[in-house]
Order: sequence, then C-alpha cells, then structure tokens
Amino acid sequence: MRAIWKGAVAFGLVNVPVKVYSATEDHDISLHQVHDKDGGRIRYQRRCEVCSEVVDFKHIDKAYDDGEHTVVLTDEDLSSLPVERSREIEVVEFVPSDQIDPIMFDRAYYLEPDSTSTKAYVLLRRTLEETDRTAIVQFSLRQKSRLAALRVRGDVLMLQTLLWDDEVREAAFPALEEKVRISAKEKQMSAALVESFSTDFDPENFTDDYQVQLRTLIDAKIEKGDTLDTEETFGVNKDEDDGDNVLDLMEALRRSVEKNREKKAGAKKAAATSKQKGA
Repeated sequence: MRAIWKGAVAFGLVNVPVKVYSATEDHDISLHQVHDKDGGRIRYQRRCEVCSEVVDFKHIDKAYDDGEHTVVLTDEDLSSLPVERSREIEVVEFVPSDQIDPIMFDRAYYLEPDSTSTKAYVLLRRTLEETDRTAIVQFSLRQKSRLAALRVRGDVLMLQTLLWDDEVREAAFPALEEKVRISAKEKQMSAALVESFSTDFDPENFTDDYQVQLRTLIDAKIEKGDTLDTEETFGVNKDEDDGDNVLDLMEALRRSVEKNREKKAGAKKAAATSKQKGA
C-alpha cells in the first residue's frame, strides 16, 4: 500500500505522527465504451466551450457558478486556505462507540505509526479499546474539511470519515405514518423466521457473483479468440496525462488533562456568574 497523506493525531499536548492509507479498494472489473461497429475506443474529451480547444489537466481550474456569476478558483487560491495547509488530525472529543449512527460512516483509512517510537500510538489505541470510546476528529484531506471517527480495528488505528449532519437525509414517508395492527401470532412467526436465519456474520461467506460471472465471460471470450487488437481499436489518447514527541509523553498527558479541567471549570464559573447577574 502507498500512503496518501501524512500528519499527526493531536489530543491535548500529545502528538501521534501517522501515515494514512486507504483501507478499502474497488474490486469491480473496469470496462470501457467502444463503437459497436468496429470496436473503436470511445473517449470523452475535456473541450473548452469558449475556444473549442481540448484542454490538458494542467490548464484546468475549478469554478463556482451561482447562476449569474462564475468565480474561478486556481490551485494557488485553494492551497492558500489555512485549513488545507494543516497536517493535523485534531481530536475534538471522545464519545461512546455505540452513539455513532452507521449511516454516517463514509470512507475508511488505516493509520500507520510514523515515528521511531510507537508508544504514543499504542497508548492511544489501548485507551480507546479499554474505555470503549471513539475519538471524533477533524482534519483536512484533498481540499475538504473532514469529520471522522478514530477507532480501533485489531492492532491498527483507523479513520472512518463521517458525513456531515446536513448530508444525511430525513426519511419522511407518508406510508410510515399509517397505523398497522400486528398480531401476536404474526410477531411470533416473524421471530421464528429470523431465528432460522440467525448466525454469526463472516464476510468471507459472501462473494460478488456478478463480478465472478463477468470475469468468467471475459475469459471465455479470450479463450475462443473473440477479441480485437487493442492497439488498433483503442489507439493512443494524447489528451491523458501520463517524530518523536517534543514533550515527554507522561508530562504531555498530565498537562493536557489539567488544561482540559481548567477549561471546563472556567466554563462552569462563567455560567454561574451569568446566572447570578440574571437573578
């Protein structure tokens, strides 16, 4: 695997240097579009609607269109944003693991220790395990601010990016508002059916049958000689672009706890003062 990002998990005054790797990959067979008459490759060109020229990726910027104005954002503009320059995975809070709704889970990433000492990494992992907590973190990756759950999988810390709250749709279906009467016998039979299918989940018991059958079909065509010469039909697409911690770990932990306690105490004092003034 190749690391896609480097940074550090930061909680309090403790930094855990890490490398980030994609934890999943797509196993779908890649298919192209071709002309049914001669098998020639069909490609999509990046053509400018003003000058009609085909544009290389290096000359493409991003833009926002509000219906009346178009704002062009260059790579320099985007890289100037402070959040994009940050290489820190900031722990915001630790929450009970069962409080995170699975619908919010998005992409998964493994975190590898990136330091001569793995002590801080192992300490964070064991703490999450023994407290049954998940760290809610924020960081920036690929020009986007990310919310994520930092959790444990085996011996590895992993990030599971989360959807933002306004990205999860509400399920408002009128049919669900209708009152339905379920008899005791129906519930009993339904429970019996569930019990008959009950077992422990093992992902190895499941295969992507479509991809297996697709591969079998492709291999059969190759074996029969039902193929075309790739160079002749696809041609060449000329448009494609070929630490160590500064502070002692125990001292950093102690100071972080004290700082957080002081912050909470200050918030309580401010709330009490505000209440007295209101009275």
